[in-house]
Amino acid sequence: MQAMRADDLTAGLSFETLAVHAGAEPDELTGAVAPPIYQTSTYAQDGVNRPRGGHDYARSINPTRDRLQRAVAALEGGGEGIAFASGSAATAAIAELAPSGSEIVVGDDVYGGTYRYLERVRRGNGVDARYADLAGDPDALWEAMTERTRLVWFETPTNPLLKVIDIAAAAKAIRDRYEGAPDRPLLVVDNTFASPALQRPLEHGADIVFHSATKYLAGHSDTVLGIAVTRDLAIADRLRFLQNAMGGVPGPFDCFLVLRGLRTLHLRVARHVENALAVATFLAARDDIAWVGHPGLASGTHAHPQHATVAGQMSGGSGMVSFRPAAGGRHGRTATERATAMAEGTRVFTLAESLGGVESLIEIPAQMTHLSVAGTTLEVPDDLVRLSVGIEAAVDLVADLEQALDNA
Repeated sequence: MQAMRADDLTAGLSFETLAVHAGAEPDELTGAVAPPIYQTSTYAQDGVNRPRGGHDYARSINPTRDRLQRAVAALEGGGEGIAFASGSAATAAIAELAPSGSEIVVGDDVYGGTYRYLERVRRGNGVDARYADLAGDPDALWEAMTERTRLVWFETPTNPLLKVIDIAAAAKAIRDRYEGAPDRPLLVVDNTFASPALQRPLEHGADIVFHSATKYLAGHSDTVLGIAVTRDLAIADRLRFLQNAMGGVPGPFDCFLVLRGLRTLHLRVARHVENALAVATFLAARDDIAWVGHPGLASGTHAHPQHATVAGQMSGGSGMVSFRPAAGGRHGRTATERATAMAEGTRVFTLAESLGGVESLIEIPAQMTHLSVAGTTLEVPDDLVRLSVGIEAAVDLVADLEQALDNA
């Protein structure tokens, strides 16, 4: 089978079919249904400076990586994929699109590693980050942008508070604010918490979408990888140059692991969403829970404030749930003490960072994934608990949380 561009693959095929087949076409040489892993660092050339099919050195090009890039681009609705050694490496490359002397407008709820990079690396190179609540006041983005803004950057749903930002509204605000100027800011959306199984930011006006593919795309907590997708060929060329020049490329085996994970993405995400809604509903019904954040909650005391946006831009809720316990409980503890005791008291949920794997995880962001924002305006509550709800039986997950909360 001839290799196809992501745009070719999206024509007429459903997402489920793409997930199984994109990037996984039979091997061109042998017809192997499971394509080989090109575990090589270099390639024999047909003559001096005459690489075969452009294959000169594996940092620059690798057939397994090419398949992954093509597959994720297809799942995101077309464009060019550029893979990196981690989500953080993708962050670093994309942030390079903002030159010295410019600024980046950032959503005020982001992964701690993103904040750390923007503040402790890019700011030192003359790029300022301006943080705004882009899920609340509809005018916040307009007011935050200036003539120096080159990137508008946010997660949706956000990490860890699970805010949802209207991508199409953000894209329109940028267009209207800069009236079609060629140097208008680029809209960058971190789609890690949703995955293309639930949300396709490019279709809502984003210029770049990226993932920590470590999470839902790979789905099995066994690899680290990042990937960006754009439909703009000039942006793709620049990111591809940075990919090669900065050297933050993924190894072929890691690419293979993500490719394998993609083939069940739609099935896994459906179960994540189903289980997370069951967990969120359970938590929302307890009187010892002060707050529940989950995009799938449409009604009641803990209804998600942006549920209308969720319904308009996502095809499901989320596999993530965040919540804050109330003070008290069996031992009369503070809310923070209860959160810690609960996180340490689960049996099915594993106390660990990361998310999006088949197994359920629990963590305290303030002390784990978001420690780098402590003491800043982005600081998260000490009593916040974040759940990555896996694909186990929902009844077992709820029972585990129930016993942990009862004993906290």
